[in-house]
Amino acid sequence: MQKRIILASGSPRRRELLSKFNINFDIVQSDIPEIINDFDEPKQTAMSLAFQKANDVSLKMTNGEIVIAADTIVVFEDKILGKPSSEDEAFEMLSKLSGKIHSVITGFAIIEVGTYNKIIDYAETIVKFKGLTSDRIKRYIRTGEYLDKAGAYAIQGYGSIFVEWINGSYWNVVGLPISKLDDILERYFGVRLF
Repeated sequence: MQKRIILASGSPRRRELLSKFNINFDIVQSDIPEIINDFDEPKQTAMSLAFQKANDVSLKMTNGEIVIAADTIVVFEDKILGKPSSEDEAFEMLSKLSGKIHSVITGFAIIEVGTYNKIIDYAETIVKFKGLTSDRIKRYIRTGEYLDKAGAYAIQGYGSIFVEWINGSYWNVVGLPISKLDDILERYFGVRLF
């Protein structure tokens, strides 16, 4: 019998990614606020937030479910760029990233309810932006795509034109490192994405 999969995320991008595969899953959003502490190491921050979300949702489950949670952050010059709270903040973030290299880290946590089986890990992708004019950044912000996006851009949308190259998983930048997730689900939880 297929184990019940729970995606502990309200992200439409993560839901869409998992929907591409031959698994049934339910969505139960976590109530954990995404609080980023500037003093914490970025990878640890992403993994900690993912674990908090997965743990929050797993406590609402009964038995045997596999809860998957993730948190994606953008890191530039050792500082975490979260989700911008305004157009001005989005402009500032994108101006910083213009012509530069940054890192996208997705921490993820998988918990099997009713057992002690849990994995907390991360994936990292290096992204290089081309140089952006102020006008191009302002036009992008007017699309509204920057909203609710770490680093103020979406690689799968209009933001794709900013990206000169990446080193690592494209899907990790979208919000879920599918290949790594599949390996861990199969090895430790007996679940295959297809």
